[in-house]
Amino acid sequence: MSLNIKHLLGLKDVPKNDIQLILDTATTFREVLERPIKKVPTLKGTTIVNLFYENSTRTRLSFELAEKRLSADTLNFTTSNSSTKKGETFKDTVRNIEAMKIDMIVVRHQSAGVPHYLTKISNASIINAGDGRHEHPTQALLDMYSIREKIGKLNNLNVCIVGDISHSRVALSNIFGLITMGAKVSVCAPPTMLPKNIEQFGVKIFHDINKAVAENDVVNVLRIQLERDAGNTIPSLREYHNYFGITGDVIERNNKDILILHPGPINRGVEISSEVADGPYQIILDQVTNGVAIRMAVLYLLGTMN
Repeated sequence: MSLNIKHLLGLKDVPKNDIQLILDTATTFREVLERPIKKVPTLKGTTIVNLFYENSTRTRLSFELAEKRLSADTLNFTTSNSSTKKGETFKDTVRNIEAMKIDMIVVRHQSAGVPHYLTKISNASIINAGDGRHEHPTQALLDMYSIREKIGKLNNLNVCIVGDISHSRVALSNIFGLITMGAKVSVCAPPTMLPKNIEQFGVKIFHDINKAVAENDVVNVLRIQLERDAGNTIPSLREYHNYFGITGDVIERNNKDILILHPGPINRGVEISSEVADGPYQIILDQVTNGVAIRMAVLYLLGTMN
């Protein structure tokens, strides 16, 4: 089987069969990560550029490790030591990199739409590692994989995304991907943190965290994105925690079978308490491990089947 897509720009229009194939392929690579020698020659001879214009820890390291586990040759680009500081345009930067005969580009950028633009100026396969407030498809894929690994299915699961929805690219990709895979998706946040007309995506809206936890099987907790001025949409972080924070008391009162996810980084004591972040309901570090397997699967499928 092969993917129907040449690039992974988002999950909005990715067919169910493609998502299923990525998740199933990740299972194979997850097993590779448990071996004494965690490396396969699958992408030997393939050159991948990590084009990161925005800060990242988990996503960048996860992609770099996935590429090395697949034996690919990698180039890491950062704006701090590049010719962009000398006035070189994004287009010229990409064309110069491509002239070095590269095969794939993993791009993270603060502006929405950059991965789509790359497909117009480059012949490489493009993977979106997060663009503005648009999408972050591999994060959603690893979230779905982690849920399926723990619960055994995605179809007919009730999944609620809690937190700063309006600033989140993770939320959009999760909504698109989960609905495609048959899950029932809802969001829970203050009205000021919800995009207008979000219900058009087919999600249910909660404004009560107790109801959200009680009526769902999974809660995916998003951080308050203070770097995107999200703090201006709520009276205070303390008030947000009091009304929307995931705490041990909220879980104990409403749903002791809930599964908690968080894409990181965590704002402890804001969107989630330390008790929950380190407790038995969460699979946060499992998500990190699974992220390497998912990115290996995406790189492999795009690198060998297109």
